[in-house]
Amino acid sequence: MDHGKTTLIQALTGIWAARHSEELRRGITIRLGYGDVAIYKCPVCSSSSSYSTQTICPNCGSETKFLRAVSFVDCPGHEVLMTTMLSGAAVMDGAMLVVAANEPVPRPQTREHMAALEIIGIKNIVVVQNKIDIVDRDKAVENFRLIKKFLEGTIAEEAPIIPVSAQHKLNIDLLLEAIEKYIPTPKRDPSKPPFMHVVRSFDTNKPGTRAENLVGGVIGGTIVEGKMRVEGEVEIRPGMRKTGKQDYESLFTRIASLHAGGRKVEEASCGGLVGVGTKLDPALTKADGLIGNVVGEVGRLPETSKTLTLGASLFEHAVGTAELTKVENIMKGEVMVLNVGTAVTAGTVTVARKNFLEIELKKPVCAKIGSRVALSRRIAGKWRLIGYGTLKS
Repeated sequence: MDHGKTTLIQALTGIWAARHSEELRRGITIRLGYGDVAIYKCPVCSSSSSYSTQTICPNCGSETKFLRAVSFVDCPGHEVLMTTMLSGAAVMDGAMLVVAANEPVPRPQTREHMAALEIIGIKNIVVVQNKIDIVDRDKAVENFRLIKKFLEGTIAEEAPIIPVSAQHKLNIDLLLEAIEKYIPTPKRDPSKPPFMHVVRSFDTNKPGTRAENLVGGVIGGTIVEGKMRVEGEVEIRPGMRKTGKQDYESLFTRIASLHAGGRKVEEASCGGLVGVGTKLDPALTKADGLIGNVVGEVGRLPETSKTLTLGASLFEHAVGTAELTKVENIMKGEVMVLNVGTAVTAGTVTVARKNFLEIELKKPVCAKIGSRVALSRRIAGKWRLIGYGTLKS
């Protein structure tokens, strides 16, 4: 049963993030979903009831004060879709860890998500105890206690736990207050060259559109450094595979349009989710074809790499296994799956020493030195997180 993440995003933003037919049929999030919301505070009301997503206070009718806009990424909760979740985690400033009040704690995917947050280095966390409307008080209190126990010793040990009913929009004001307090807007340097991770890409042209009416492909993601402007020229790496070869080459394009916070803008800066209309052939961007790429100023992106040198840290147990399988040392010749930013690739270990790995990749990536790389090993027929590496070269 789903923990209610998509319903929670809808309660906060009004947007149903699971838009794809396969997600609706199976009742789980497969692709990353998006939702933007503006947070307001009433200057008249006190305490948590003063927080809302409305320009007019729902309690007293006063005009509210805008605090900030927040973008939510709805990540898959099902354990076999962890690679998609890690792609979302790569662009997050903070996280809401959603746990259902009517289910055991922790579920394998809850442990896996916590491990993913540690890998990516996300420390600003709010824990949401959802579905409190379908359990009695004693069950809710016991579930709360189990959540607290699970969080002991993790990066979320001091995180607040907010009981909510997303279905009935109960305690959403408390949740907004917690987001404001525990997930602050990070300081970024807007003067740096722009750098964006691609988490989605689209062809927005309807079938049958005449050639003269076609628009270029759209990429979506989060700008983590600098700013992007309409008509600015950008480079996309690793780009696309050269015809008939294994090598990749960068794509170059101009920005035709920018959308942020639900509106069209001339300039987009760090934070939040940004839609970038390009002059690329839409065939390149359709069906998420450019996920895993990075976008930046021409000539200023890191080099594309097919070999990674990593400082490795392994977990004691593989994450997501009900029996808590012990993690053995990585061996030379072992095939692994790696998450690098929003890219997912496979690789073969060519050098394996204590806390040091060299991995030859099947598909190249573009990442900055110091980036964290999630490492997964095949265990009992499934890819399981076993640790992470820090990119050295």
